[in-house]
Amino acid sequence: MRKLNVAVIGLGWVAEAHIASFSAAEGAQVTTVCSARNPSPAEVEARYGMPLKVYADYKDVLADPNVDVISLCTKNPEHPAQALAAIEAGKHLYIEKPIALNYEDAKRMRQAIQASKLKVCVGFELRYSKHYQLILSILNKGLLGDLHYGEADYYHGIADWYGQFRWSKKKDGGGSALLSAGCHAMDALLKLMGEPVEEVTSYSTKSRAACFAEYEFDPCSVTILKFANGKIGKVAACIDCLQPYYFHFHLVGSKGSLLDDKIYTTELPGLLKEKWTKLETVPIDSGEVMDHPYLPQCQEFINSIIHNTEMPLTGFEEGFESHRVIYAADLSAELGRPVKMSELN
Repeated sequence: MRKLNVAVIGLGWVAEAHIASFSAAEGAQVTTVCSARNPSPAEVEARYGMPLKVYADYKDVLADPNVDVISLCTKNPEHPAQALAAIEAGKHLYIEKPIALNYEDAKRMRQAIQASKLKVCVGFELRYSKHYQLILSILNKGLLGDLHYGEADYYHGIADWYGQFRWSKKKDGGGSALLSAGCHAMDALLKLMGEPVEEVTSYSTKSRAACFAEYEFDPCSVTILKFANGKIGKVAACIDCLQPYYFHFHLVGSKGSLLDDKIYTTELPGLLKEKWTKLETVPIDSGEVMDHPYLPQCQEFINSIIHNTEMPLTGFEEGFESHRVIYAADLSAELGRPVKMSELN
């Protein structure tokens, strides 16, 4: 069976991880890139270490019959139109987060994807991290019992020391603290809690540090989530912090609790309730894309195309629902009141 040919669209920061991961995935190869900067093939080969076909016009990529998969690494506002065009062209699709900056665009994307037979993956790759996989295993084995409270927080200061800041600081670029980056924490918690969200209440604010002054939206927010069956949760998204990168988990259940990479559970007799037990794993502790688990995610995506199976963990439907909760949270912060998920139909 021939390898699936992948075209990476956009040659910014995250494209490096996409090119490396799809190239390493069994059953796939990156053959094509597209950038409005129109770099020469020699420049691209020198940068990525492989000969690649280079396009400057996205329409030409979609018209190329040799391209099977589109990997969107472009700026956030471009995702909806480019995704819709890829689906119309019959290409399987990887969409970096956020899928869209507003709910209406996301709904249009969902409608087109549901009407197709194409496979779509959303860039919530942290679900494939060893840390997150370990937490899922702990929950699946019942070590925490029934969860009734959960936290997932994202702290990552983003200012002019990141190249993307020139456009992600804008309202029509980054969108919000959640859409810009904190969506990873929201998406992680929603999966762990295992119940649909009924209502959200969100508040936002902004640092007074000069390096974050150019943000056109509040780059810090906290969202309280009311789940079905009475569960509650909290997600902080802070991209205007001056500190090391920190991805925080705290899960509280009927048989124990998990705090980041530590656990206490009544299901393992002999553990001391007065002390946490350390879980040795690879933590989520870096905002650098090359440190993120794109390879296992890309491998599963390629597998889903080859075997015509559902994309596990980060298929479009799960990604869409995580974004829907984010849109509700941002609406709550804007309106200054709780928002029921039934308001977003």
